[in-house]
Amino acid sequence: MPRPPLDGLIDDLYYLEGAPPYPRLTLPPMPSAVLILNLGAPFRIRAGTDLETAEYADGCVVTTPTRAFEFGYPPGTRSVGVHFKPWGPAPFLPMPAAELCDRPVTVEQVWGRPTVAELRDRLATAAGPYEMLTLLEDELMRRLRETAGLGLVRHTSSVIAAATGAVAIRDLSVASGVSSTHLAQRFKELIGVTPKRLARIYRFAATVLAIDPAGPVDWVDLAGSAGYFDQAHFGHEFRKFTGLTPTRYVDVRRRFLREHPGHALDVGPLPAD
Repeated sequence: MPRPPLDGLIDDLYYLEGAPPYPRLTLPPMPSAVLILNLGAPFRIRAGTDLETAEYADGCVVTTPTRAFEFGYPPGTRSVGVHFKPWGPAPFLPMPAAELCDRPVTVEQVWGRPTVAELRDRLATAAGPYEMLTLLEDELMRRLRETAGLGLVRHTSSVIAAATGAVAIRDLSVASGVSSTHLAQRFKELIGVTPKRLARIYRFAATVLAIDPAGPVDWVDLAGSAGYFDQAHFGHEFRKFTGLTPTRYVDVRRRFLREHPGHALDVGPLPAD
């Protein structure tokens, strides 16, 4: 966990090393953003509805996604990264987050080649994971800057998160004292999506986390508890976010659990092959 004030922007810093459970993993959208500094062989990402994959050697920045991503990992992966809260990347980006929505960029495009090359060298020669994460945290502290509208977006997003997306967007703008247009503009600038879209992502994430693939799933009860109008609405949202039907999603989750019981990635990522 990062120290203040980074803890208001970041869920965690992490170190990842080893062989991935599958060469390609599908990552359903979650209310989170990520920065990865790659220290191993390049990995590949197919984002959103793109048909082609792109290679990332130095790492990548992914703002809160609205569609599933496909990650292609090398046989041995090694990286450090940041799991941001949805609004978290904004103070570190030189461009509006809307420009990156479902469009990952390299870390070099965000921080510049000299900075990234030096940071990667320092990380690669660090004594161990703890020192690596400390170096990354120090770099984030150094780059932290004031960001107009961040307080508004952070507070409103926290309200959405607390309600797991089940909140009237009009009420949010009234409570915040700004117009719905202004609120949407700020959200797109700092998160990349509107409050309505973020609420949908939170609701979808809560639904996914409520699924127990080890047992039978009561889809009617699950859809109703998540606040979907009916099963048709639920199914449409599920396919929109993952490209899979709900039942197919559970089948793939069960495959992961069967082939890699107890794996650290057994909640979100899915085998893509």
